[in-house]
Amino acid sequence: EAKFAYDQELQFKMIAKRNYRLGMWAAELLEKNDSDAEEYARSVVKSDFEESGEEDVVRKVVGDLADTETTEADVRAMMESLLVEVKKDQDTA
Repeated sequence: EAKFAYDQELQFKMIAKRNYRLGMWAAELLEKNDSDAEEYARSVVKSDFEESGEEDVVRKVVGDLADTETTEADVRAMMESLLVEVKKDQDTA
């Protein structure tokens, strides 16, 4: 039971890190400066609390990137890539 709780907390933290990195990636595409980029990345993390699953994050980022060439498939691919990166970082920590 304690291991399950630990695993759930670890998963939550990895998803939050992934969402933050996704926000920083999107902020770069939106040409936001450093402080605006960090604020935007935090807003992406917060958007994940709107509903269960990741659709709320996808909807926010895709909507925000509507004026760029970025597609929903691009966003989903980046989310997957960033989650792998976060897991790799966790394994080496």
